[in-house]
Amino acid sequence: MNNRVLKSGALAVSLLAMIATTTGAAIAENSDPPHSGKITGRSVAAGVLSFLIWPGIGQAVNSDRGRKVGTHAVAGLFPPFRFWSGYDALVNRKGGYWEGRL
Repeated sequence: MNNRVLKSGALAVSLLAMIATTTGAAIAENSDPPHSGKITGRSVAAGVLSFLIWPGIGQAVNSDRGRKVGTHAVAGLFPPFRFWSGYDALVNRKGGYWEGRL
């Protein structure tokens, strides 16, 4: 049991370190400023799917680029990101930081 805790802790620290090293660069590379689209029935369904099922699904429903869908799906490994991804799909936000991915 103690070995599992140690491995889990090491994995968590590694993931947080990766996020910390890319966050500053992501914000600095604002090549495509985010802007909201219209909230429609489709975007409401996309927001619900992205929040309840898995982040990235909503972006796919909203016909976003594959890189944005993939980034949301991977970032969905972190539970708080579900809220952001759900909102992002709800308002059908286009563009964003880190070359339009977030």
